[in-house]
This record gives sequence, C-alpha cells and structure tokens, in this order.
Amino acid sequence: MTTTTTTPYGLIGGEQSILILVDRFYFYMDSLPETQGIRAMHQTNLASAKAKLFKFLSGWLGGPNLFIEEFGHPMLRARHLPFAIGESERDQWMLCMNKALAEITMDPQLKINLQNALKQLATHMINQDG
Repeated sequence: MTTTTTTPYGLIGGEQSILILVDRFYFYMDSLPETQGIRAMHQTNLASAKAKLFKFLSGWLGGPNLFIEEFGHPMLRARHLPFAIGESERDQWMLCMNKALAEITMDPQLKINLQNALKQLATHMINQDG
C-alpha cells in the first residue's frame, strides 16, 4: 500500500500514530489551564470528539477517508460555525496540536509542514473578530 511510505499518514506511522496524536491532543486540551476556553466548547466526555478527529486526520493525512465514509464531506468551517472561534481559540487548539505533534516521531521538515498546514486549517475556522 502506497500510504505506508508516500503520504503523511504513512510517514508518521499510520493509524497507530494518529490515535496517539489524537489522544495526546485531547490530553493537553483537557489538562492545560490555558486551553480551557476550547475545552469548554466540548462535551464532558471527549470520546466522540476523539473519534471524529481521528477519522478526519486519517483522510486529511492521506490515509483511509474514514470521516467522509461516515459523515460525508467534512465542511469543517460550517461544522464549527456554532462555536465562537477567534484567534485565541485557534491558538489554544494549535498549542494542544503542537504539543501532541512533538510526541510523534517524524521527519522534522514533515512536522513543520504539518504544523503550518494545521495552522492554516485552524485559522480558516475563525468566525469571530478580536
């Protein structure tokens, strides 16, 4: 399968690495005092959010399109419109993601590329001024 060597999905270790990434992401969101703004936007039980982020990242990184198969096109901005997302929320999300990415072994340039792409994605979710 080509995803094992040529896509970010494969290059970071496939399903197992994405599961770890998602678990660590939500660990940081759940435990860092500076991310309680975005934590409050989530249900008390994070299982559904974890599953959706895992499925989204799987396809977004070039692996199986699990999110699309289950939910259809991600339409991320539309799905996030019910939440007030500004630069602060974007930065909180990126803090969690960057900390989680730091725990996954991968090529340093790939990590930088993923951080930049995820920041663009998170910036696209902004729907509030200030």
